[in-house]
Amino acid sequence: MKVLVVGAGAMGSQVGMVVALAGLEAVVCDVSVQALADAEASLRQRLAGQVANGRRTQEAVDGAFARLRFESNLEFAAADADLVIEAIVEKVDAKRALFAELGRLTQPHAILASNSSSIVPSKLADASGRPDRFVNIHFFNPALVMKAAEVVRGPETSDATMKSAVDFVERIGKTPIVLDKEIFGFAANRLLNAVRDEAIRLYEDGYASVQAIDTAAKAALGYPMGPFELMDLTGIDIGYHVKKERYAETGDPADLPSRSVTELVESGHLGRKTGRGWYTYDKTGT
Repeated sequence: MKVLVVGAGAMGSQVGMVVALAGLEAVVCDVSVQALADAEASLRQRLAGQVANGRRTQEAVDGAFARLRFESNLEFAAADADLVIEAIVEKVDAKRALFAELGRLTQPHAILASNSSSIVPSKLADASGRPDRFVNIHFFNPALVMKAAEVVRGPETSDATMKSAVDFVERIGKTPIVLDKEIFGFAANRLLNAVRDEAIRLYEDGYASVQAIDTAAKAALGYPMGPFELMDLTGIDIGYHVKKERYAETGDPADLPSRSVTELVESGHLGRKTGRGWYTYDKTGT
């Protein structure tokens, strides 16, 4: 089975490595050669750390890199893919344009999947020309660590496609969370977003600081990270774009990004990847 991941950001590159570590052939494709080089360097550093702390063997890591390819030519990369996972920006128009291209470039049997954290299959599937072979396979960040992936059925997704997607998720060592019917935000993010929105409300209305709210989530509720820490980790712009897409669909002002999130995004403070978000970070990410 050959898997193509389109998008060499933190999510796409890690999904590619997860696939390769599971023994499958994987390609990470991006239009930016620099993004591909950065992705490979980041993966090598991350995996070296896992070898050093005993979480993986050097043999397993070397084998995975032998099965993982980095490619800037989408036509070449897509030609023999059995499964394509899209991991680009959370914008419907960009995703639809990509899936239209993938529908032309891939073999007829290939399954096309979106890693979108919120955008439902019915918003994208028709662009591919094969809505019966379209599904969402949503990995969680960081994909090398998180143990689950959501598999979301669209209105026209076939039973065979769903079975193949669930089997794939299990094959790469993840726990599938199956949604039999699509809903914006799926399951995990709907729960997470409710916590995030309430955290932002408490902060903006002056009830508690960012640090106090994160401490409450960790010390009182047992969360591994507070909601603000998590936004910084995944990228504040990700949630911002999801909110913008949701508002474009509903027209409800309540679905717009919050004032404080908008200010951070417009200032370029997107979290760990820019060195500043709700918190500030040094070069080690601390």
